[in-house]
Order: sequence, then C-alpha cells, then structure tokens
Amino acid sequence: MTKIRTRIAPSPTGFLHLGTARTALYSWAYARHFGGEFVLRIEDTDVARSTQDSVDQILHSMHWLGLGYDEGPVYQMQRLERYQAVIDQMLAAGTAYRCYCTPEDLEAMKAAQEARGEKRLYNRTWRPAPGKVLPPAPEGVKPVIRFANPVDGVVCWDDLVKGPISISNTEIDDLIIQRADGVPTYNFAVVVDDWDMAISHVFRGDEHINNTPWQINIYRALGAALPQFGHLPVILGDDGQKLSKRRGAVAVSNYDEAGYLPEAMNNYLARLGWSHGDDEVFSLEQMVQWFDGTHLSKSPAQWDAAKLLWVNAQHLKAMPDAELAQRVQPYLKGLVTDDRLVGICGLFKDRCDTLVALAAWVRAFYEDVKPKAEDLAQHVTLAVQPALDLLSAKLKDVEWTAPAISTAFKQVLAEAGLKMPQLAMPVRVLVMGTPQTPSVDQVLLLCGREKVLERLAKR
Repeated sequence: MTKIRTRIAPSPTGFLHLGTARTALYSWAYARHFGGEFVLRIEDTDVARSTQDSVDQILHSMHWLGLGYDEGPVYQMQRLERYQAVIDQMLAAGTAYRCYCTPEDLEAMKAAQEARGEKRLYNRTWRPAPGKVLPPAPEGVKPVIRFANPVDGVVCWDDLVKGPISISNTEIDDLIIQRADGVPTYNFAVVVDDWDMAISHVFRGDEHINNTPWQINIYRALGAALPQFGHLPVILGDDGQKLSKRRGAVAVSNYDEAGYLPEAMNNYLARLGWSHGDDEVFSLEQMVQWFDGTHLSKSPAQWDAAKLLWVNAQHLKAMPDAELAQRVQPYLKGLVTDDRLVGICGLFKDRCDTLVALAAWVRAFYEDVKPKAEDLAQHVTLAVQPALDLLSAKLKDVEWTAPAISTAFKQVLAEAGLKMPQLAMPVRVLVMGTPQTPSVDQVLLLCGREKVLERLAKR
C-alpha cells in the first residue's frame, strides 16, 4: 500500500458545516488508522465570497474537534502560478483549449438544445479538431480555458462507499477549468492540488459524484495517479431534507458555544454513516483503532439532536472531575471560583447534559440565587419554618462534614416529626434556588456554612 494521505478542503465562505466536519473526521481517522498523513486545504478560489473570518472559524472548529493536520493550511489562491503552469502544459498538449463564447452565446446555445429536447451541454464550438476551421478570435473577449474531455467511452471507478460507478463521457461536456480572470475552477484546482499533495484517498459528500468523471479524466490527461474516492451520503435534518444553514444549527461552532464536548461531537458524527458493531459511546482513540474504511453506510443519515445530547451526557459523566472543572471554566464567563469547583462538577455532572447546564449549577454556589415564587410557596411553608429555624441553629455549631450535616438533618426530622423530603425540599429551594438537587448534605457541604446560613435566613 502506498502511503496514506487524506485531506479536507473546506471553502471559506462560511462556518465549518457538520457534514464537512464528518468528512474531516473520517479522513483524519483513516489516515491515523494506517499511520498516514492528513492535510488541511482552504479552497478559496471563490474570491467574492471567501473571508478571513470564515478561515478563522474553520481553523478554530478543527482545533476544537481535535483533528490535527500534518500539512497546511494550504491556500489555493497562493498556488495560482502552479495552476497556470499546468494549464499551459495542457494547452500545449491539446488536452485543453481556449473558448471565446460569451455568456449570451452559451445561453442561446443551451436554449436551442432545450427546444430540441437535447441535454444542455457545451457544443465544443472552439474545440480544435483535425480539419476543423475555428472562428476568428473576437476582439476584446478574454477566453476561458476548457478541458478537452473525451467524447466517448465510460468513466468507471470502484467507490469506497458506493461500490462500482460508471458514467458515460457523452453525459458530460468540456468543462471550464480556468475562468477569464485567470482563476481556476473547482474541478481543475482540486485535481492539481490532490496530485501535487499525493493524496491517496478522497472522502467527500456524494454531491460530488457528478464531478468525479471530469476529475478522473483530468488526472488521466495529466498522467497522474488516481486517488481512491469515497462518496459519503448526505445528513438529513429533522424534516427529512438535507441538513443546511436554513434548517437549524449546522455550524460546528454552535455546538462549542452550547457546551457540547468535542469528544461527544466526534462520537456522534462518526455514527452518522459508520458503525463498529453495537458500540454507541467511544473515544476518538477507539475510533482511530477501528476505522479502516469499511462499514460505511450507503444510505443518508438522520440527524437526531436528542441522540447527540444523550451522547454528550455520557461523555460528560465519564470525564474525570478535575478535567471537567477545566472544561467548564470558559462557560463561567469570568466567575471567580475556588478549590470547591472540582467537587461541584463531580456532584452535578450526572444531572447535566452540557457544559452550559453544568455552569448554571456552578454559578449557584458562587452567586446569589433567586428561588421561583411558586417553589417558595409550595415548599417553604409556615408549617416548616420552625424546622428550618432548628436546622439553622444546629448547622451553626456542627463539624462541617457531610456526615455531621446529615446527622443534624436527622435530629431535626425526629424533633419536628417530619419526613426527609418535607425538610430537604425547602432547604434546597432556599440554598440552591430549586427543589431538585443531588444529596442535600453534599450540596450544603460544598456551599459552605456561612452561605448556607445566610440563604436559610432569607425567607
């Protein structure tokens, strides 16, 4: 096997899309599984729509996901001289030619084809051929460069995902490979890039299947070795339509901001089109160990926000408390914490499905809480006030440990003739602002004696 080299090549015309992130994950994992290399390329030839902000978001999202690259980022607009050199080579070899058709010429040509019931294809007006006399080049018209695509035969390849695919050359025309302004088009630049970078395996969305015959023919015209192609099915949204910007949060950065763990996002994205037995929750390291390019689904995957949230909760619960304390810090927005933070994270992580949810619990230990009026009315009643006074008196003097706090509760319950929920619920409402928390003695221990007594007094 030749050295495995894969790549991801997003366009900087927006954020890193979830579908592109899945492709990046598969490409990265495949390279890592076989000890190969992974390349990041920025396809910025759409000059009008490409922005530095988009580049920055793409780089940030790749870093957040933990998909490190061995080469790059490589920018296409910095390679224009190389593309021109290959264009010149193809013009000299007769595998490319200049076309002077104007947009109006092309529209008229295709309208006539449509009227005749024919497929709308370029009619090769400017393609040289033996015995053919070309029209004189019009003055003031900058030509585009077209690829002289084979006029017959079939393009075949064994797709890593779809299996054998064949497309007749009669279904495709002579592709524009360089615009009039000298900037190369996608189908040409991607071939030169992958050729120069010795890319061995190309994973991408199946919307590119129709581009692949052109690209294979360009490879052959250049005498370049073909990579292996794997076209991944689309990801469908809740409505059964292709996941897109118009339908929900599809930017990787949205999930970073919402408190999802990159481990969970990689885990969930991996399962959208690939499986390893019945394994649902796994690490990136495990995926690398398992991902050999097999078991890729041919069918579209269904995005399930609830399933992603569940996967995130599993990773959050499994994370060591000290690491979780570090991860939650950015979501505390400058809140000054102390050495209790690790214990708070450990106590509440089983109740949280995102870092944002965990951060809300953390804030209750460091900032004032505001119980809801309905919770106060339901739980902090006149009947329980004497028991709360008694508990406050006992908590002033007990050793501040969970067992001692628990003992104080039991003593008050016995003296007041109450059951645990009748006392614990109002305590939780007053101390944490909600009637539902983990073990009340652990909560009070972490909250601290002074703050507990202060909040119990506010009723």
